[in-house]
Amino acid sequence: MRCLLLGVLLGVLVVYPALLSLVVGLAAAVASKPVVVAFALGLAVRPHLRRPKGWTS
Repeated sequence: MRCLLLGVLLGVLVVYPALLSLVVGLAAAVASKPVVVAFALGLAVRPHLRRPKGWTS
């Protein structure tokens, strides 16, 4: 599913090249906000931080 969405996004960017500058500008604006970047990284890493079953505190 992820590959399909990436393919659709790349296809749209090939058909409408002006959207590339919009997407790059939007990505730069989001990346310049440290709180948004930290939140996104937290969402991405959270599933990998779960304790294995059987651990006790």
